[in-house]
Amino acid sequence: MAAEGPAVGDGLLVVDKPAGWTSHDVVGRVRRLTRTRRVGHAGTLDPMATGVLVLGVNKGTKLLTFLVGHDKGYAATVRLGQRTLTDDAEGEVTGGADAGAVSAAQVAAAVGGLTGEIQQVPSAVSAIKVDGKRSYARVRSGEDVELPARPVTVGRFDVLATRAAGQTGPDGAVVPEGCLDLDVEVEVSSGTYVRALARDLGAALGVGGHLTALRRTRVGDLTLDRAVSLDQLDPEHGPGPAAYLVGLADAARAALPTRELTEEEARALGYGQRIDSAEAGRDVPVAAFGPDGTLVAVLDESRAQARPHVVLAPAGQK
Repeated sequence: MAAEGPAVGDGLLVVDKPAGWTSHDVVGRVRRLTRTRRVGHAGTLDPMATGVLVLGVNKGTKLLTFLVGHDKGYAATVRLGQRTLTDDAEGEVTGGADAGAVSAAQVAAAVGGLTGEIQQVPSAVSAIKVDGKRSYARVRSGEDVELPARPVTVGRFDVLATRAAGQTGPDGAVVPEGCLDLDVEVEVSSGTYVRALARDLGAALGVGGHLTALRRTRVGDLTLDRAVSLDQLDPEHGPGPAAYLVGLADAARAALPTRELTEEEARALGYGQRIDSAEAGRDVPVAAFGPDGTLVAVLDESRAQARPHVVLAPAGQK
């Protein structure tokens, strides 16, 4: 059982989520390790997926809403030749066709059609709500769910390696007869489902497809090289969470455009007042720092006067 460490401060933890854990499981473990209920995450990973899960701790939870919309990077394995109920390896196989004759040129053409600004139908077993109920819950209760397409951007979709039937993958598993595995890397906008890319790639090739492995490599500029394991966060096995906490100021500088405030501007924001925008018309949140380097607020500078999305250092607070 994980040991509880000393209470930690405010900031972000970049966790390398293990396979088989839900994002909620990870949040629960980190709440115990940090001895605070104020822990949340910036975007769910499916249980089968591994990789970057960004957690906010204490005041760091106020930054999460600004991280959810960041582009994300993934390494994945797509299996052509089989469709599944969930568009990934956790669902039962529902059909498919022999992918043994699919050529590299055909794959490249189909990948090209799924790159750039596209309309994507999310996986039916996603967490999107339909009339107040999660889509995956409706599917599991036997309903047929058809979600509307929505615009997403696939900035990069690269095929790095292929494995034919009978060949062994990095995980030691053998590719089944009639299938073709593709190791891919993708860079996508927020809200893009990599499972749906696997499904749509198989559909475009006429053989069906699903995801067999998924590893998130980055959320915005927060990458795997900053991620730590749950064992490292457990004082019984590693240094504990305080050693890996990315402070509010460093987290905001890594995730958002920045603005340096004068003492007068910092004081005004601390009292809940508005200040002039430094670059009126910016359509992204801006991290505003006081002269001492403290993260004072995250600002909306879309108009002539900046208004705070959130104030993190009220007047009189260090």
